[in-house]
Amino acid sequence: MEQPQGVLSPVQEQNLQTVGVISYVLHAIVAVGAVLPGFQPGVLLLIAAVVIDLVKRDDARGSWQASHFRWRLRSVLFAGLAYLISAPLWLVFVIPGWIAWICVSLWFLFRIVQGWSALQSRKPIGNE
Repeated sequence: MEQPQGVLSPVQEQNLQTVGVISYVLHAIVAVGAVLPGFQPGVLLLIAAVVIDLVKRDDARGSWQASHFRWRLRSVLFAGLAYLISAPLWLVFVIPGWIAWICVSLWFLFRIVQGWSALQSRKPIGNE
């Protein structure tokens, strides 16, 4: 018997919870690395987190956990766009480029901490 969309079995919910924690950990490592000079874990961790989220998000469709997949993917997308838009500042002025990088990185880290906290409380995140 198939469950209605959005209703997860306890095993499915726990599996998605584990996937969410793994993804948030990977995002957090990258976010902290972007803020701390000299600690650059690499973009491969971020790519791994995004691939995990893209592959597993359909499993959460209709549940409260779907908001976390959307939150993480949008966080990466918006941060990437902000880095891209602010990149010319590095070419013209180093200090404004550095300030923009730090601001975007802190915003990204804040979103990851906020989302991870909501996941640990088993609550949806964002405009639900």
